[in-house]
Amino acid sequence: MTLPDWNPRASLEPLRLPWLAAAGLELAVLRLDALDPLVSGNKWFKLAPYLAEAARNGAEGVISLGGAHSNHLHALAAAGARFGFATVGLLRGEPQQTPTVQDLQEFGMALHWLGYGGYRERHQSGFWEPWLQRYRGFQPVPEGGGGLPGARGCMGLVAMIREQLDSLGWDDYHSLWVAAGTGTTLAGLVLGEDGRHPVMGALAVPPDHGVAEQVRTLLVGAGRTDQGYRLIDASRGGFARLDAQLARFLLDSERDGGLALEPLYTAKALLAIREDAEAGRIPAGSRLVLLHTGGLQGRRAMQAKLLQLAGYTDRAMEEQG
Repeated sequence: MTLPDWNPRASLEPLRLPWLAAAGLELAVLRLDALDPLVSGNKWFKLAPYLAEAARNGAEGVISLGGAHSNHLHALAAAGARFGFATVGLLRGEPQQTPTVQDLQEFGMALHWLGYGGYRERHQSGFWEPWLQRYRGFQPVPEGGGGLPGARGCMGLVAMIREQLDSLGWDDYHSLWVAAGTGTTLAGLVLGEDGRHPVMGALAVPPDHGVAEQVRTLLVGAGRTDQGYRLIDASRGGFARLDAQLARFLLDSERDGGLALEPLYTAKALLAIREDAEAGRIPAGSRLVLLHTGGLQGRRAMQAKLLQLAGYTDRAMEEQG
């Protein structure tokens, strides 16, 4: 396996929405969703250090874990197909056919369904042993590209933001926002900021899912003991939990701002910004940066539910547009 020679750069673009203007806020979005049609979002930056390690080790391929809508597995499988290395996916739950799973199969990823009990064992010692016996010479990658290598792969995103401030007419910004699923990208941004700006993590999973502990572990592992970040519960009560307010907010934001969103991560982070602004926790005149972490491929399986929850129809959306 050879290291892919690919160093994508995302653009920093202003997002204009009525509620931002009413609150006196400016918001720019780092468009990680627009990096590439397939290898999209923050996933590549978390994967790249693991792929570099696999190349150094002379690995034959890469094996990792995720669900039936996993953005991580989707990016990994697409990268494998593009750059010519084998991929294996260990999936949560029972076999099902989703748009994501269909893509994984078309990209050539070997799939194994672990059930729900089997998937819960991924944190147990010895979990990887039988799989690495079966796929000798393969490099394991933690779920979601988590871990300190994945966090360090995200550090450069801060420099990517700073390099483009002039294009907005900004000399600085006040805070950096990102949705948090495992906390890996959040930890990488804290490391990249190195105390210059606070990083606001909008939790896409409930607080009891261990994100806070994971972020602390990653930062301590990198030799950083101060915080420099804040976690906000934006989970709506559970991972992948959708409700009418979130659905309507997402669809209205897309209509008003022209930016495609997905409901599990970035839309929740954007809604957290609005709620903080309405609560007076963000002063007027603030300049904010939001990472769009991608994941739009998973949106394909959710469009009908979003419209139903919001009380919209396709025709109604067209008329509002």
